[in-house]
Amino acid sequence: MYEGPIQDLIEEFGRLPGVGPKSAQRLAFHVLTMDAADAERLARALVAVKEKVRFCVRCFNVSEQDECRICRDARRDPSLLCVVEEPRDLMAIEKTGEFRGRYHVLGGAISPIDGVGPDQLRVAELFARLGEEDITEVVLATNPNSEGEATASYLARTLKAMEVAVSRIASGLPVGGDLEYADEVTLGRAFAGRRAL
Repeated sequence: MYEGPIQDLIEEFGRLPGVGPKSAQRLAFHVLTMDAADAERLARALVAVKEKVRFCVRCFNVSEQDECRICRDARRDPSLLCVVEEPRDLMAIEKTGEFRGRYHVLGGAISPIDGVGPDQLRVAELFARLGEEDITEVVLATNPNSEGEATASYLARTLKAMEVAVSRIASGLPVGGDLEYADEVTLGRAFAGRRAL
């Protein structure tokens, strides 16, 4: 165990999600060897994120203004809404250039084991948007894991009762993947989601 500021930095890095003790130590020692200007730039970026970035009042994406750039973009299709778990999921979809509607960020996924139910997510806000906006289709783009599937299933059941079209993004094999390495669930979904050519 180290002492003083280096130990404090290791402990702070270790509190970040996905950063274990060895990674925290590596990051701390990297910061220690950085030029002072680089370390100051990192520190300024951390402070700026906390001071300037907030969540969009409409979709809950990250933004420096009350509404994010996607919600402000009049060229987006307001009748099409894509529901994602986190802002990073939204950005992954945006990089494809395939979706031209708007988004709703739930802030997580249903996970009973972690004590996360629909009330801990932005589900009520989603339903409110359906009442206020002229949305005709909701695309569920939650992650293809047990929590994401539970969230999509819950939302699909509830949204169908609200008389809105509901779709789910397809899942299956990645481009460049080999069939022999695919697990049974992924391969099964690839077959279930096949399309005519």
